Amino acid sequence: MSSSLEFFLSLFPLLLAGAWMTLKLLVVAGIIGNLLAVPVALARVSHNPLLWIPSYLYILIMRGTPLLAQIYLIYFGLGSLFPGIPGIRDSFLWPYLRDGFYYVCLALSLNVAGYSGEILRGGIQAVPHGEIEACKAFGMSRWLMLRRVILPRAIRITLPAFSGEVILLLKATALASTVAVAEVLGMVQKIRADTFRTYEPLLAAAVVYMVLTFIITRCFNYMERRLNKDRVAPKVLVPAGAAVKPAA
Repeated sequence: MSSSLEFFLSLFPLLLAGAWMTLKLLVVAGIIGNLLAVPVALARVSHNPLLWIPSYLYILIMRGTPLLAQIYLIYFGLGSLFPGIPGIRDSFLWPYLRDGFYYVCLALSLNVAGYSGEILRGGIQAVPHGEIEACKAFGMSRWLMLRRVILPRAIRITLPAFSGEVILLLKATALASTVAVAEVLGMVQKIRADTFRTYEPLLAAAVVYMVLTFIITRCFNYMERRLNKDRVAPKVLVPAGAAVKPAA
């Protein structure tokens, strides 16, 4: 029993390297994907068919196909295409083009853009119409209204949904292990191959993911409290000397 516990505890230093790779995937794909989600959402709410139809099809493809299939198509598709380009192996790009990390980042970013674009589309359409009319009354241009009111308001509305999306992205990074990227689950597979022990590495990985999830949820809860102070009920101040009516 003590040897199993010691082995279990000895796994965490090894998984820290995988956790660092997981965080890199999460941050890079999260930033790029959510930046791409803005034009996707704006095109989705547009009345121009040349904008909303491609955006709708993009969201449908990203949400309707498995993420693992998307990773395989990008990794094995682009990964087999680039080596055939003359001179690419001798260029400065080759160390990046043969690294699975960048292909996984691309696949995750495109997938996040589809999901977050649809979430942001709902947030844009949920902005109170009165706020938009107030912007028009002040003479704001469409771009200024979008930048100062609509997008910030939509982000505040959809922040709880975005927190769930980030957690899903954290767990989706585990698929990077299928293309030889040594994140948390990739490190677990290496440990299992070296030690022939299954349960302890998987339990240690579960602990790492739960800790990361807890940190992410705390950060988003803090952001929600900071950005949505207008939704908090104001405190009732009792004047000095006023009698307080006892509760029934």
